[in-house]
Amino acid sequence: MYRLFISLLCLTLLVGCSNSDNTSSSRPEKEEVLDALRLANDYFMNKWSDPSQPIPYPSRNKEYESNLWTRAYYYEGLIDLWKIDPQQLYLDYTLEWGNKHEWGLRNAAEGWMTRNADNQCAGQTYLFLYEQNPGKPAHYIENIKRSIDAMMETDKIDDWNWIDAIQMAMPIFAQIGNITGDTVYYNRAYDMYMHTKLHHGDNGLYNPEDQLWWRDADFDPPYTEPNGEDCYWSRGNGWVVVAMARMLDLLPEDEPHRGEYETMLMEMSEALKKVQREDGFWNVSLHDPNNYGGKELTGTAMFIYGMAYGVNNGLLDKAEYEPVIYKAWNAMVRDSLHPNGFLGYVQGTGKEPKEAQPVTYEREPDFDDFGLGAFLMAGEEIYKML
Repeated sequence: MYRLFISLLCLTLLVGCSNSDNTSSSRPEKEEVLDALRLANDYFMNKWSDPSQPIPYPSRNKEYESNLWTRAYYYEGLIDLWKIDPQQLYLDYTLEWGNKHEWGLRNAAEGWMTRNADNQCAGQTYLFLYEQNPGKPAHYIENIKRSIDAMMETDKIDDWNWIDAIQMAMPIFAQIGNITGDTVYYNRAYDMYMHTKLHHGDNGLYNPEDQLWWRDADFDPPYTEPNGEDCYWSRGNGWVVVAMARMLDLLPEDEPHRGEYETMLMEMSEALKKVQREDGFWNVSLHDPNNYGGKELTGTAMFIYGMAYGVNNGLLDKAEYEPVIYKAWNAMVRDSLHPNGFLGYVQGTGKEPKEAQPVTYEREPDFDDFGLGAFLMAGEEIYKML
């Protein structure tokens, strides 16, 4: 509780001294970024002191095991926070989560038998913890590796028929490739990604003209938003941005498919830069600001995570993208981050702009973890920019 109080005090001072102009693209202070990350994460860890506690979903009258994708993405963010703030309690909390789930995958027969990307997402954290541990405990990764290897035994490459899946599972193939030294995992990830890009739906889920992605085949043309534009869901595109940055961070420098991921990150960043809101956020519908328009944190955080990664690794021009990134970060800290660490303006789970509306400062989404994961990942990459 003392740490939570100190983080709260620091953030209060930060907000009190900040520029009151919500469109500010001023460069944040490095320690202020870390204070904001700690505050948001402390709030969550205090609320969920037992990381294996089932997650209630009252509107569906059910509970979800805490190794589902929403919580798995939070742990990706917590690992990123640990990289810049290496507190043992972050790793202990993550290890407790893995141990209590026996390193298994949700909705998977025998803990491993699933091809579903959402169910596999927890494997990203399991694989990271395996690599961090000098003893290389095989049971950390046994289930996720068996799950991926079972996919590799077939020629089927059309599993990722919704773009969220690209982030949920694609980095796992890169991680296993790094651990085993076998490039077949890199190749299979590329083949599955390209199938999603070029073949799902009518002609693939990526529109090269707008340099953005339809969430799944339900939103291919002739589907349009109320203003007649294509439907590009913010968080759906955010998942792809995150996946591109994650793949580039994981893959060897000489891996032949890196050029595709670099190009995709640069193209999407250029398209997204053009539709940023004046207040720094992005709308849930990228090409129809009037269809449930308003501030939304998850897509915003994912976009600037990818952009900051691009700047930090020489893919994006620093002078061009710094104002975009800082404007979005400053807006999230001022307008989304509550004094106690709760994050507002987080759209709940779904697949399109109308889901989980209204998105407001006060409303708690159906799952309070994946928005924090996005916020932590964005802050970590921005911290490195500073």
